[in-house]
Amino acid sequence: MNNYQPYFNTGELIAKHLRGELTATENEQLEQWLQSDPHNRELFNKLSDSVLINSELEIYAASEKEKAWENIVAKTGYKATSKKRNLKQLIPYAAAVVLLAAVGITAGKYFLKKEERKTRAMAMQPADLLPGSNKAILKLADGSEIALDDTRKGKIARQQNVLIAKTQNGQIVYQTDDSQELIKNITQYNAIITPRGGQYEVVLPDGTKVWLNSASSLKYPTTFTGADRRVELSGEAYFEVAKNAAKPFFVKTGTQTVEVLGTHFNINSYTDEKAVKTTLLEGSVRVSSNTSKSVVKIIPGEQAVNGASGINIIHDADIDEAMAWKNGKFLFRNTDLQTIMRQLSRWYDVDVEYQGTVAERHYRGRISRNVPVSQVFEILKTSGLNFTINGRKIIVKS
Repeated sequence: MNNYQPYFNTGELIAKHLRGELTATENEQLEQWLQSDPHNRELFNKLSDSVLINSELEIYAASEKEKAWENIVAKTGYKATSKKRNLKQLIPYAAAVVLLAAVGITAGKYFLKKEERKTRAMAMQPADLLPGSNKAILKLADGSEIALDDTRKGKIARQQNVLIAKTQNGQIVYQTDDSQELIKNITQYNAIITPRGGQYEVVLPDGTKVWLNSASSLKYPTTFTGADRRVELSGEAYFEVAKNAAKPFFVKTGTQTVEVLGTHFNINSYTDEKAVKTTLLEGSVRVSSNTSKSVVKIIPGEQAVNGASGINIIHDADIDEAMAWKNGKFLFRNTDLQTIMRQLSRWYDVDVEYQGTVAERHYRGRISRNVPVSQVFEILKTSGLNFTINGRKIIVKS
């Protein structure tokens, strides 16, 4: 194993370069390596040309570094002992699979050419599962429901003096029709409901934009009247609230209420998670518990965690991790297997069953949400786990 360790460290530098994370010192080290041998530059160029940043797969399994390196050696035939021969042998395999280290933890990182990735996606295993997509149900005030993924673009409904339309990009928007008289003292409510395996975007009557994650729902009035704006959330959503100092905006979940004037934030309020997390990107919000007198105010970069012990503030919140779902990624940073499987369960619309004693493992990494679930399994298997798909159930074995 020691013969391969120097090139494993070089892989770390290349991985960080491709993600734009190199420090000045690391960049100098990479340059020295590139200039030390023309074959190094050739390898580097081939890797850079074959990377698809938007569809890259990577996950880090703690304490599995040696085992994962053995796997890549076996897959690539990377067995020569001289530096020059090692690099030459690795080049032909660069577009197929290259393992890179990151932050001292095993990194399984796949580099696939565009056409090869398309072919792989089309030739999925028979027992594979596709990722989720933009789909939801719009529930109107009279109780009728509209499947938004099947609905054609344009006007889809009217609620009092409000027209509801579906835009060209699939967004649901509300438009006030001043030619119709508003029936006073009657507030009508709509709801957007995403199933497991779905996500959707809606623009509320006040112009507030909301992105709903899978297995979530948002209830809201078709017209915001009165002194404030109030909506109810179940699951997870990202909000870009339209500014209106005269009408504060409230988001109520099962355990808390968030008050804002105009800001960008994410709320994760799934009932199967240990706590409700409110992560602030812009502006300021006040988070208050619905079951106690706990109230906190957070600023951009902070996260309010509302759990059994009350509301705690994380001052240096991981914004990238909180926003990964909206950006088309799963992002894990020392994340336990059960948390990962809950996310996969919602997005791929599957149940999860654990058989035997599955050891506690934590993972670091980034995985596209737009790949079949089998590609996630191939990377998770590096830590000794086995996955079986039985209908819409994933069976996890150690």
